[in-house]
Amino acid sequence: MKVLIIGGTRFVGYLLAWRLLVRGDEVTLLNRGNLPDPFGDRVQRLRVDRTTPDFVRALDGQRFDATVDFAAYDPRDVRTVIDSLGDRVGHYVFISTGQVYLVRQEVPRPAKETDFDGPLMPEPNDPAEHHEWEYGMKKRGCEEALVAASQSGFKATRIRIPMVNGERDYLRRIESYLWRMVDGGPILLPDGGREIARHVYGVDVAIALATLLGDERTYGKAYNLCQDEAPTVFDLLGMLIDLVGSPDNRVPVPRELFGELPDRQISPFSQARWMSLLDPGLARHELGFHHRPLGVYLNAIVASFFAHPPASPPENYVRYRAAERELAKKVPGYGD
Repeated sequence: MKVLIIGGTRFVGYLLAWRLLVRGDEVTLLNRGNLPDPFGDRVQRLRVDRTTPDFVRALDGQRFDATVDFAAYDPRDVRTVIDSLGDRVGHYVFISTGQVYLVRQEVPRPAKETDFDGPLMPEPNDPAEHHEWEYGMKKRGCEEALVAASQSGFKATRIRIPMVNGERDYLRRIESYLWRMVDGGPILLPDGGREIARHVYGVDVAIALATLLGDERTYGKAYNLCQDEAPTVFDLLGMLIDLVGSPDNRVPVPRELFGELPDRQISPFSQARWMSLLDPGLARHELGFHHRPLGVYLNAIVASFFAHPPASPPENYVRYRAAERELAKKVPGYGD
């Protein structure tokens, strides 16, 4: 199979490329070329900014059996593929997000694929909230363009995923917690870490994507991919603490006490309003999707962290760790 991967080669796209190469597929990577990859001459590369007219020119004369698009964030990106490339992209798999549900009003939790339609929340005024809202709205716009195109025969599948965990997470989210556990200091949890954290493991996303390429049953459909377990952030960090063997220094802190400290950076899983909760039942039933147990993949991530320690801590640790320690001292009961 000849497969085009657009963007995404820092994380899940990288894992997908490896899996396709191992099974003997021909892989082409399309991205801006800002980051190196380890594939050598095993892949073809197209260096282009997909938001420019050069995108279509770079693909002139090319034809693929399947395309996986990790880098479409605006409906215009998808319409360019539909209008200018058409069936030359083969089976087009669009990587969407659980956030398409979060911009709905009163969306069920967990959300099923059929919960996509419904009244949408108004545009928020807060800049931080607006950024999250805009991301979800634009991804919805991409999906709506694909639904319309599918009715005219365009072969497309939409994959909705929540927060992705894995050894190659360039956002360094679990790693942020691991550094804090290793230093033995407080692990601040905004509002006690009550949010539900049903995430997904990057390797299992890559496996699912490789499996469904060219599967006619998926044309015109959307699928949620996520793990089965739905722990709170508090409980998820407890699992990591057990794996690390560090002191249990989880400290519930009311959000209002953070002041100017960015609570979402200090605790990346504490996204409150913007943490999706998906129902993976359809993918499990129709595609045989199987996600490995949460404890299994957390163990792999922790083992990788200690076997290949990063050269330096993430920025959110360096910038805020001293202030976190000071804030923890103000929390009744901490250190008693």
